[in-house]
Amino acid sequence: MQNAEVVLGILRERGRRGLPVNELYRQMFNPSLYLMAWGKIYANKGAITPGTTPETADGMDLAKIKGIIGAMRHERYRFAPARRVLIPKKSGGQRPLGMPTWSDKLVGEVVRLLLEAYYEPQFSDHSHGFRPGRGCHTALREIADTWTGTAWFIEGDIKDCFGSLDHQVLLGIMAEKIKDDRFLELVRRMLRSGYLEDWRWRPTLSGAPQGGIASPVFSNIYLHKLDQFVAEVLAPEYNKGWRRRTNPAYDQASYLARAAWRHGDREAAKAARALMLSLPRSDPEDPGYRRLRYIRYADDHLLGFAGPKREAERIKERLAAFLRDELKLELSESKTLITHARTGMARFLGYNIAVAHQGVYRCRGRRSLNGQVRLRVPGDVVKAKAAAYLAKGKPEALPALFGCDDYSIVAWYGAVYRGIVNYYKLACDIGRLQWLRWVMETSMLKTLAGKHRTSVRKAAARYKAKVMTPGGPRTCFEARLDRSPRQPLTARFGEVRLVRETRARVADPGEQPRPHPRKELLRRVAARGCELCGTAGLDVAVHQVKGLAALDPDGPLWDAAMARRRRKTLVVCQDCHDLIHQTEPLTPPLLESRMR
Repeated sequence: MQNAEVVLGILRERGRRGLPVNELYRQMFNPSLYLMAWGKIYANKGAITPGTTPETADGMDLAKIKGIIGAMRHERYRFAPARRVLIPKKSGGQRPLGMPTWSDKLVGEVVRLLLEAYYEPQFSDHSHGFRPGRGCHTALREIADTWTGTAWFIEGDIKDCFGSLDHQVLLGIMAEKIKDDRFLELVRRMLRSGYLEDWRWRPTLSGAPQGGIASPVFSNIYLHKLDQFVAEVLAPEYNKGWRRRTNPAYDQASYLARAAWRHGDREAAKAARALMLSLPRSDPEDPGYRRLRYIRYADDHLLGFAGPKREAERIKERLAAFLRDELKLELSESKTLITHARTGMARFLGYNIAVAHQGVYRCRGRRSLNGQVRLRVPGDVVKAKAAAYLAKGKPEALPALFGCDDYSIVAWYGAVYRGIVNYYKLACDIGRLQWLRWVMETSMLKTLAGKHRTSVRKAAARYKAKVMTPGGPRTCFEARLDRSPRQPLTARFGEVRLVRETRARVADPGEQPRPHPRKELLRRVAARGCELCGTAGLDVAVHQVKGLAALDPDGPLWDAAMARRRRKTLVVCQDCHDLIHQTEPLTPPLLESRMR
């Protein structure tokens, strides 16, 4: 069998050239793909969460991969129903989340690797959701950089998109490029495996399960048809002209200004110049100029249109008809809006998006702000984020954190605040988060003061520190956790500056080397040595826990070994793995007998 990187490279090249692919199911027999998939998903939080069976990543070994491949060869592999749980949504209500078994996650990751390698070169440049090297910031930067002069925003929201994907439509889209019935049948069984709710099996007649490993790539394949419809049908029809024609009134005022200047009449020239600056340079009603722009992130899409409102409404109707007739999806009437770009704001990916129109602002004598897209922090978002730290309108302590050490309290507040600020780095009014900083800072100091039974002023003096940042020295709050003889851990709050960064980007994880590459686990497994008793040359399994916090350095010997390595995995022989999971803890005499 070929190496996994070689297989994926061949698929990428075929996808880039638009060639169909066959015999894709044969790659489900490739052990190197399963090893790559294992290395990618074992560190996920859900790897230790059981589905409808007790099977998790704990105890994973090469024999399990061989068993899956054997079932694949005889086309006997069947997906178990996912365990469904309901999680609350921010907007109210609940969202169903499916939890597959570990083997299904592993197979799903292999399917995802194959489909992503083939389809990624074919996806639209205007699609940013669930794609490597892309994210919310890349989508927002594209809007800010290229949507100048937009007159109308058309906000599109698909009603229950992931739960409404039609299986036959999805398989039909895949069958256009994938000429392998066995692989398509595998995908069909994955989609229709069903779920357990209250221990009753229910079929999945439509939709891609949220929580499924391959669901994001399925949704992108499905909605790529929408991207093509906009790019190949709507855009050619509604994009007209190279640039707007000049405004006759502006040209007349310009002529009067030049004439007055030639005749030495400075007052008349000044008046004509003021009239020019009150008029648009180009004709906003030019019937020969139209621009339609499009962006999509997962199931949310936004269109920007430069033209009359009646045509914007027609575009919305055609989008709704295409989604209904071709993709069997429905637009949400309450969330699909047409907004005037200069007088209103569209909401997309948590930002308010508007087009500036400020005739007073001048930069080098030009109205350079007019027509520019402005990304703003929504006021309701700031209020919602601050509400968790307010009581009767004032910042309050969080008593639930009184039991934590000072380092953990400052680290928790700092992590939440940094996450919000870093997400809104593209906003032109990021300074609106200053109030949120004050609320969180006061709440943090009150929490520390309540824990130590002191005043807020004394707590502020105790934890205040001055640190050097890329923007210069900055005052913040700092707490340290002593770990002698190692370097202490440091947590900070408030060291991030509220300054707009127009080039802020989400880096592709593959672009930067990881300090601990995920291939490390595979190398340890390939060494076939038990890291607990030291026996070499045996079949090994991987003992795994949910996180480092679950380890007790003073507890069982395997916990101490994992804590010392700072790893939540331990490669052990089968006998040691059985002993680890005994009802009675593994005592030193038992381990010594194993080591003999």
